[in-house]
Amino acid sequence: MIRVYNLLLYLVLPFLPLRLFWKSRKNNAYRLRIAERFAFFDFPALKGSIWVHAASVGESISAAPLIQELLHSYPDTTIVVTTMTPTGADRIRKIFNNRVLQLYVPYDYPFAVKRFLHHLNPRILILIESELWPNILHYSAMRGIPIVLANACLSDKSFSGYKKIRPFIRSMLNHITTVATQSKADAEKFVVLGLDPQKAFISGNVKFDLKLPDDITSQAKQLRLLWGENRLVWVAASTHQGEEEKILAAAKIVREALPESLLILVPRHLERFNEVFNLCCERGFNVIRYSSNQKCSPTTNVVLGDVMGKLLPFYAASDVAFVGGSLIPWGGHNLLEPAALAKPVLSGPNLNEFLEISQLLTDNDALTKVADEASLAKNLIQLLQDKTLQEKLGCAALDVVEKHRGATNKILLRIKELLPCA
Repeated sequence: MIRVYNLLLYLVLPFLPLRLFWKSRKNNAYRLRIAERFAFFDFPALKGSIWVHAASVGESISAAPLIQELLHSYPDTTIVVTTMTPTGADRIRKIFNNRVLQLYVPYDYPFAVKRFLHHLNPRILILIESELWPNILHYSAMRGIPIVLANACLSDKSFSGYKKIRPFIRSMLNHITTVATQSKADAEKFVVLGLDPQKAFISGNVKFDLKLPDDITSQAKQLRLLWGENRLVWVAASTHQGEEEKILAAAKIVREALPESLLILVPRHLERFNEVFNLCCERGFNVIRYSSNQKCSPTTNVVLGDVMGKLLPFYAASDVAFVGGSLIPWGGHNLLEPAALAKPVLSGPNLNEFLEISQLLTDNDALTKVADEASLAKNLIQLLQDKTLQEKLGCAALDVVEKHRGATNKILLRIKELLPCA
């Protein structure tokens, strides 16, 4: 099976640079550092490192508390953090500056993987969530590198797909030293796919270990000065194509009932910022870009959050939070960020990627699910007018976060067993 996989990889090799240039039409960062994706570097080989791979923005945020602990526990070892996307790379750089070495993960070709391992000399490989690359796993194991799959999870869709190629998945799982799963259900899925049960342990979800910036309160105050201290502010975060139309329809209903309301609209992908700005204009909204540093006028209806890395301050400065990717069949996004800020949390019904978290919040009366734009508008109108209800739901959401912290420490203990501190 690995031979077939590698053959397919080599067949698409000529098209990879073309794909990067195609994607760079909307995000210029894709045409930068291309050699790095094939493990060509302009710095000397390392004598040793700890390699953490977090594919994109979501995984980078999840990995941040663990990376922070690794920096503290292994101060003399270079922490290498690889990502697949420029947005993930940008997030890692903003969080850690020069304290980690951020690189793009090598494409999963044997020649690139072997060159990467030779140059970086990792003493341990930590994969975040469900990043399984056959050659990375194979050649890392051949070098005797312990492999930890941290915060591991499998959606029902991924699990169903993996079962169809179970022998191939089993061969990959055999290379992994330990799997720290988010839940018992995730552990059981990995065992069904062929993981040795002795390798699995339930750590919980590191997303609960989110550490808020020390200056988050002051950032929120500055934003409210820009937006209007007396405005009724709600944020729609991590939205997708086909979802903004519904959100703007809800915003129109809310505006008719509450003229002082203000929507902070934050698309998930930066390459869509212009598209969403134009959509707001077409729908008749008075919209300004956050990046313009303009102060809202009383007639401003929408602020487009056209920057990366500001979502937490946007949540902190808002009265109510709607988390996107949930009014369309995407699977949702991280509900715990607004919850950690004690904000009332709303989402659509499509939460396949966050089933356990959404259930915990729902069981604690800390998540309001809406079916469509009309339901969203109705709940927003109620919440924006009721500070007591906002506080009640926000405190319930924060309570869920606080009760489920601790996954990072459990994973770190296992890492220290595999890689003792000096």
